[in-house]
Amino acid sequence: MKDTRYKSRCGFTLVEVIITSVVSIIIALSVGALLVGGNRAWSNTYNHAHKKIKQDAQNVMLSFGSMGRVSNRISYTIYNIYGSSFSAVEPEGEEEQEVVSGDAVEFRYWDVGLDSEDSEELMDVTKTATAYALFYIDEDKLMVDRGPYPPGAVPVNGGGKNTDEVTTTVLAENVSVDGDTGAFSHTVINGTNQGAVRINITLTDPDDGETIKVMTATLMRNVWPR
Repeated sequence: MKDTRYKSRCGFTLVEVIITSVVSIIIALSVGALLVGGNRAWSNTYNHAHKKIKQDAQNVMLSFGSMGRVSNRISYTIYNIYGSSFSAVEPEGEEEQEVVSGDAVEFRYWDVGLDSEDSEELMDVTKTATAYALFYIDEDKLMVDRGPYPPGAVPVNGGGKNTDEVTTTVLAENVSVDGDTGAFSHTVINGTNQGAVRINITLTDPDDGETIKVMTATLMRNVWPR
């Protein structure tokens, strides 16, 4: 009689199949959790780096800095704004060195090329600029108006800003200014400006309250007439 007690068996038992399935599910869930967590972390990092206030802050610094560098050092004006009226801010003259601040600044620059064959135009000392850029705060927005010069942004004796042939751009939203000082300032020594205009504003994210303080200066190197 043939003994079958030691007959070999093939395949897996039900217990082995269940254990293998459970282990596979655990591994799959772990990998999935890692992928989801990694994707969420990347998404949060990307969104944090590309928040609108950060884009606005970069836009303000680039626009303000580049405009100042091409502007005429002896032909710019800082204004205070009273309602819709602009008034040029002058140093009080009580100190040898004085910081003058205001709500707006008008840069004046050249937006056309010079004709090298026209010596009279090249040496025209009355042409201190051909265009202007007016940076100002309008409620909670930082705006910039661009237009021809003359006439410029504001009449010589102050008043309402020019609206003819003007292009207006919103540089940043949710803007505030600290304290009683204006958003723009420069230093005057013995009545002479030093050719560097500063901006100091705060941007606030309306969703989470995060703030970014934008403090930068632009140095004007162009001087005409000398």
